[in-house]
Amino acid sequence: MNPRPAPWKNWKHITKLDPDKYISPDDLATIVSSGTDAIMISGTQNITDHKVSRLISLLKGYSIPKILEPVTPDVVSFADVHYIFVPMVLNAGNVDWIVGKHKDWIMNHTIQWESVIPEAYIVLNPDSAVAKLTSSRTNLGHDEIIAYARYAEKYLHLPLVYIEYSGMYGDPRIVKRLRESLTEATLFYGGGIESRQTAAEMSRYADVIVVGNVVYRSIEKFIETIP
Repeated sequence: MNPRPAPWKNWKHITKLDPDKYISPDDLATIVSSGTDAIMISGTQNITDHKVSRLISLLKGYSIPKILEPVTPDVVSFADVHYIFVPMVLNAGNVDWIVGKHKDWIMNHTIQWESVIPEAYIVLNPDSAVAKLTSSRTNLGHDEIIAYARYAEKYLHLPLVYIEYSGMYGDPRIVKRLRESLTEATLFYGGGIESRQTAAEMSRYADVIVVGNVVYRSIEKFIETIP
């Protein structure tokens, strides 16, 4: 069997768009033409099927790779996206976010498995919506974080490890150690990248940086984050 294509191994920058937030057509066109490698449709709060479908429809005319990262099985749409990145929150305090939601999805939905890419999430900002939703244990030592990542790569054989600080800028030292510890999985970093300096710093260590909130605050600042 031939291995599945993994274009994210050649990506450097992903733009995360929240279905619950407004993005103007002009800003959307700017984002798509900015040099970002892919668009991720992802959010935690007030996410509905209607909002997800509306954002996907706005992107329909663009050929850029489109990723849906669903918060629950009920907002998964395979139409007009290239990939479904399904998070497994390894440090979640609620087991539903490790296996329960996934089991319900498989039981109750028709899945196009060729589009599904599992990703290991490690959530590290205790004040973030995703940490509160998943009851994540965020007060982890560096060795614990690395152990989670290596568990994802070596034991679960997941292709992606996503370090999520969501709303705050994280610790480059741990991202550096993670990159040195992983040999196969692609390392994603998201959280607090809002300038040329922070983008450059995290890009030295993470394989792919994920940039989101700054899009809604300043499209000019967003452009600075492009490698």
